[in-house]
Amino acid sequence: MKLKLLWFCLWFWGLVPTAFSQVLTVKDSETGKPLEGTVIKTNMPRQMVLTNKQGQASIHLFEDLPEMIISRIGYETLTLSYEEIKNKGFIVLMDFSFEEYDGVVVTGSRWPQSLRSSPVKVTSIRREDMDLLNPQTAADLLGASGEVFIQKSQQGGGSPMIRGFSANRLLYAVDGVRMNNAIFRSGNLHQVISIDPLMVDNAEVLFGPGSVLYGSDAIGGVMGFQTLQPSISDSGDVRFSGSAFSRYASANSEHAFHANAAVSWEKWALLTAWSRYDYGHLQMGSNGREEYLKPFIVQRVDELDRVLENPNPAVQNPTAYQQQNWMQKIRYRPNDQWDMVYAFHYSGISGFSRYDRLIATQANGLPAAAVWNYGPQIWRMNHATITHQPRQSFKLYDQWSIRLAQQYFQESRVDRRFQHHRLRTQQEEVDAYSVNMDLEKTMGKHHVSYGVEAVWNDVRSQAQAVDIRTGTPLAVADRYPNSTWFSRGVYVYYRFQWSPQWQFQAGVRTNDFQMQSDFSRHLSFYPLDMTETRNNHASLIGNMAMVYQPDNTWKIGFQSGTGFRAPNVDDIGKLFDFVDGDVVVPNAGLQSEYAYHAECNVNKTIGKYILLDFSGYATYLDRAMVRRPFQVGGEDSMMFGDVMSKVYAIQNAAFGFVRGFNAGLQLRLPYGITLISKYQYQRGIEEMDNGSLSPSRHAAPAFGVTRLQYEKNKTKMECYVVYSAAVPFARLNEEERQKPMIYAADVNGNPFSPSWFTMNFKMTTVIYRMLTLSAGVENITNQRYRPYSSGLVAPGRNGVLSLRVHF
Repeated sequence: MKLKLLWFCLWFWGLVPTAFSQVLTVKDSETGKPLEGTVIKTNMPRQMVLTNKQGQASIHLFEDLPEMIISRIGYETLTLSYEEIKNKGFIVLMDFSFEEYDGVVVTGSRWPQSLRSSPVKVTSIRREDMDLLNPQTAADLLGASGEVFIQKSQQGGGSPMIRGFSANRLLYAVDGVRMNNAIFRSGNLHQVISIDPLMVDNAEVLFGPGSVLYGSDAIGGVMGFQTLQPSISDSGDVRFSGSAFSRYASANSEHAFHANAAVSWEKWALLTAWSRYDYGHLQMGSNGREEYLKPFIVQRVDELDRVLENPNPAVQNPTAYQQQNWMQKIRYRPNDQWDMVYAFHYSGISGFSRYDRLIATQANGLPAAAVWNYGPQIWRMNHATITHQPRQSFKLYDQWSIRLAQQYFQESRVDRRFQHHRLRTQQEEVDAYSVNMDLEKTMGKHHVSYGVEAVWNDVRSQAQAVDIRTGTPLAVADRYPNSTWFSRGVYVYYRFQWSPQWQFQAGVRTNDFQMQSDFSRHLSFYPLDMTETRNNHASLIGNMAMVYQPDNTWKIGFQSGTGFRAPNVDDIGKLFDFVDGDVVVPNAGLQSEYAYHAECNVNKTIGKYILLDFSGYATYLDRAMVRRPFQVGGEDSMMFGDVMSKVYAIQNAAFGFVRGFNAGLQLRLPYGITLISKYQYQRGIEEMDNGSLSPSRHAAPAFGVTRLQYEKNKTKMECYVVYSAAVPFARLNEEERQKPMIYAADVNGNPFSPSWFTMNFKMTTVIYRMLTLSAGVENITNQRYRPYSSGLVAPGRNGVLSLRVHF
């Protein structure tokens, strides 16, 4: 009983900002919604506090000061005295205005930066948007933005496509640490699902090359995820906070559970978070193409592979899997100059089937595979960040930050051909170590940010096989050679405020790479003419940009620059037969591919209630890595297994070109209504392995989203339409034409991707002070559709219901 009473007292204490100070509440003047994250500050002396989820903040520090500045993105800034606030009953109402819609982003510069000073397009997905849209995975979170196209080969996946690029030509960053490792492949990736959307506080997408700041792989864009951060108690009181969350979704019988708890002191703060997801087999819609149905399943009966009728062809069996995530953060801020954070992340995903391989059939109509699974996938990260912002700036910096990270990746593939007896397992492990140091310095109109980065990857690969009839081990080759991959980079980024209207920016980066691979374990399988390979080369890139703001309603940004991707272990070290009779072997002479990019971004506010944005871009990919004929030991063919095969290798021998535009509209209407629409268009060509030209594989069809939102007090509702254009056979990439099992057939029998749209509804409301209900229906009309390039058919009508309790 005493323990329960103590817990209640501590919990109640955490609800009250401070027992003896006056609390200011900030709300939206039209909807009455509490405004979390509102800045309340003074310049002389320098004091600042932020409002909490209830829009509240203690202002006892401001009682004797002449005025307070109250500001929030998208609202008119207020300057009020303490007496004026007291006369208002310590409740302040703020008026919405797109003229003040100047967000702060991190991904575009590695430091908090105003959107008005960014020449590139950066989209931010806020926590409140995530709470409303309720995405199941981090891939769905990105797709919900309406600006990133998501491809899925299985339910346990999601490969973003941005401006015609995908997979290892995009970069993932978690709390500023690159997630890409040395075995990220050029085919569709699913590693983004290791990130838990319920532990993400804010997600940002930088469109276009980000290689100057982030190094290799950032050709098409950078996706930055900032996870939940423990807050220091500014008042000095001990604070407790947290939440518990549960969700059910009908299309895949998802059961999700999440909980987080935080405690804050004057100098220390702790945060713990845990999530578990259980996904059943995914059900498709009932209105659409018949060829998308799954008529059969494969089971082993009486020691034989059997093709059985699927009891419900609309159920994509097998697609079920489970996932669990943990996060622990410890923060120490001894004073206003130093801030230190340690974070531990863990993601464990059960094995899951690769659905697109399990619907493929042979020429005789029988399934191609009896088993094709990804094994358990593990991601761990230990991460420490130290930030120093001295009261008095030094000659070399005003502030600096250092990030130290150690990551561990484990993944595997398990496959067996239909009516064959060899069950093969390929398992890969990667230890990735990185250190980043970023500094910035402002000198009048001049601002310089610069830094260094070092990344080291250790790749271990092992394969084994067994005869399922007898249990006899069988010898098989590893997927990769045991390898090390090392990168060192230095960058400098300079901004010059030429005048109130003009700003000039430029950056440069130099990077060198080293990779070593040991093929001794492969020599018993392949007649290679080397035991090991060494690759060492350097890259130099840069960009320039201008930002023009004729007044506070316009922003026009121009940028041109370079991006690059260095070859990794997947490019150089993988041996495989991509078709019978053709084999890919290592090429130690492989070097980086480069992208040359130009874009123009325009933002215009009309009055207080209309925001327009437009981006046009073009990217040329040079020295692209593709398969080309090769020789081993002076021979153009070799025995691969028991088949004489023609030899190929990945080489810098092709090009690609992508162009397109993004357009957006936000319209604030009376009575808490907002209209938002986003549209993406891209077209591209690429040189194929045989030298022919083909439409770009990763240039998604035109797609977009239109939302109509209503918000009043503590309730927010949204009706929205998501849509995608068709990809006819004439514009289908040559490699995609070889996958008829994932496409519909046109009137001529050729594969193509039909257009589609879905109508959806979401809402969230505060039932009680601490209890929030979220509900919605996705794909209301129960459409059966398959997004471009996806093996998985999208969910049918999906009811979503979740409850969250805050304390």
